[in-house]
Amino acid sequence: RVREVYQEYYAGHPFVVVTPEPPQTKQTLGNNQCLVYPTVDRRTGRLIVISCIDNLVKGAAGQAVQNMNLMCGWPEETALGALAVYP
Repeated sequence: RVREVYQEYYAGHPFVVVTPEPPQTKQTLGNNQCLVYPTVDRRTGRLIVISCIDNLVKGAAGQAVQNMNLMCGWPEETALGALAVYP
């Protein structure tokens, strides 16, 4: 159920993908996506959220472009729709 809650929340966010399996950083290489994997630890009942980004795109230059787009009133994904390097 926790994954469905995350999927509903992030449904309108173009750069957040809720994954069914723990993500790997190579899956974000060269793109502006943030991969999110929420799960509950069966032993402790605690929520665990694992996320991955490409620190050069989402973490630095891409984030600057995304913020500029928002500040200028442009579509958030302008100039950021490149496919990932890793298939």
